[in-house]
Amino acid sequence: MDAAPTLIPEGPGSYQFKDAVGRIIYVGKAKNLRSRVTSYFVDRSTQHPRTAAMVTAAHSVEWIEVRNELEALMLEYNLIKEHRPRFNVRLRDDKSYPFLAVTTSDEWPRATVMRGRKRSGTRYFGPYAHAWAIRDTLDQLVRTFPVRTCSESKFNQHQRLGRPCLLFHIEKCSGPCVGSVDRDSYSHHVQGMLRFLEGDSAEVETQLKAEMQEASSLQDYERAARVRDRLGAVQRVLERQQMVGESNESFDVIGVADDDLEASVQHFYVRKGRVVGRNGYIVDKVEDLSTPQLLHRIIESTYGETPALGIPNLVVTSGEVDEHAVLQEWMESLRGTKVEIRPVKRGEKRELMEMVVGNATDELKRHRLRRSRDYNARSKALQELQEVLDLPEAPLRIECYDMAHLQGTNYVGSMVVLEDGLPSPREYRHFKIKSGIDNDDYAAMREVLHRRLSAYLAERDEPSDAASTKRRRFAYPPQLILVDGGKGQLSVAVDVVNELGLQDVIPVAALAKRLEEVFVPGREEAIEFERGSESLFMLQHIRDEAHRFANSFHRKLRGKQMVSTPLDDVAGLGPVRKRRLLSHFGSLAALKDASLEEIQALSWLPDDVAQRVHQVLHR
Repeated sequence: MDAAPTLIPEGPGSYQFKDAVGRIIYVGKAKNLRSRVTSYFVDRSTQHPRTAAMVTAAHSVEWIEVRNELEALMLEYNLIKEHRPRFNVRLRDDKSYPFLAVTTSDEWPRATVMRGRKRSGTRYFGPYAHAWAIRDTLDQLVRTFPVRTCSESKFNQHQRLGRPCLLFHIEKCSGPCVGSVDRDSYSHHVQGMLRFLEGDSAEVETQLKAEMQEASSLQDYERAARVRDRLGAVQRVLERQQMVGESNESFDVIGVADDDLEASVQHFYVRKGRVVGRNGYIVDKVEDLSTPQLLHRIIESTYGETPALGIPNLVVTSGEVDEHAVLQEWMESLRGTKVEIRPVKRGEKRELMEMVVGNATDELKRHRLRRSRDYNARSKALQELQEVLDLPEAPLRIECYDMAHLQGTNYVGSMVVLEDGLPSPREYRHFKIKSGIDNDDYAAMREVLHRRLSAYLAERDEPSDAASTKRRRFAYPPQLILVDGGKGQLSVAVDVVNELGLQDVIPVAALAKRLEEVFVPGREEAIEFERGSESLFMLQHIRDEAHRFANSFHRKLRGKQMVSTPLDDVAGLGPVRKRRLLSHFGSLAALKDASLEEIQALSWLPDDVAQRVHQVLHR
């Protein structure tokens, strides 16, 4: 790979290294693009092994010039987020931590425990290290703030019955489903819970003590006792939250422990002087980074998408941060007010930082033990597959395909991916069979493979623009395609690969369920793997994962078909409006009994959509 230095601008910007198929494998930023990019073109023996590996894998380099360092930082962050380059550091959660969530956009907001992807219209607090801890906290809070915790279906069921559930009778819910609380009072409960979770516990305690005192002075001792119990529940929650600063202090603490390959990060959230949540994850150090550069990357990735508890005005780190002035300016643009990033060296926060770094160190030790076992097994399995299947290289990317259907209906296909021996759910794909086949697995497999590999060829051959937001989903070819089945499925895969001229690029194999036999092209008998070998276990694992993924998608489609309603075909009535409409009237039958005027009275539903709803239900 060559890059003419005179063609590279000397201004600030972002640069992208790409592999032979146009996939971005590394994104960086620089004050001076020419100086930074040309620094990669030196004797490989003098480079860090990871840098040398990246340059060796790269086929071309491109760059985008911007006006200043802040814009270069923002561009770098967006490109990394969009393309997830393999040679940039990757933050991966060691577990999916649960959050305490309040669905503020609902008509009657509820408090619940949530994991995974964040949803708009919901406030998140945490994360918590253990699900039992957050459920215990929520159990105490609803004694003070009787907000509903039930699901939408449960809420609608009791609304139709006109009878509240047990939580109402034990005073852990104010009963909005049966109209036992007005909107203002319920909103007061919700806001009180939000203030408490944001760390404003003093106001809540003061308010409860005043309410208890008032009830006592009026000799309403029963009410005073109930308020006393609510106050006790709040105080029990506060006892679990460690006090680490002044009551008016809110800041984040980021501590890192690392080795040559990985780093363990612990992120503690302090609000109003108390630790209200923490997050922990492992960073793959695929880049050659110093500790200040690593901290820069961690902060950039952490605050690029605003955390559930927001961006504080102070971020305390376990060491110096590279280019922290630019990083501060970027975070200030996200927060809207001043942000300070500084390492802790003395004072009260030093003791907290020692605890955070201690947590990171302990987690890195545990991860090393897991990683050493897993990495050795994966490396052995990939090497065995290369040798036994006579592959040109170790199959660092394996794709497995399976079909699912019920007597020829709702035919679907699945593609699951192993990268470096580990599942890569982000790369999984579903396929709806479009050719109208009837109970023919071979034809379904042919369609799925043809669509996937044709997409690869199309994306491989089109010009790649690093500034484009188009997502290249199939541009990376597998080193092994595995199909679930025997010789028949293998024959289909071979035909598709040959038809598209990829027979010398992509090897194929089939794994039959009955005797766990592996078949490859040009060989009549099955290949024998040693029973219990890591390589056979890897093939079985990806085959079972493809089967699970196909069946889950098939059940989802079948379930949608079974619960379809006349409302599905109403133009302008999307899933959100449909749920809200059914929630308002309680059921499809109640909606059918409603007059056109009652439906049009809904301020959020356009009149023309209301008319179409009424027409469809009264055909």
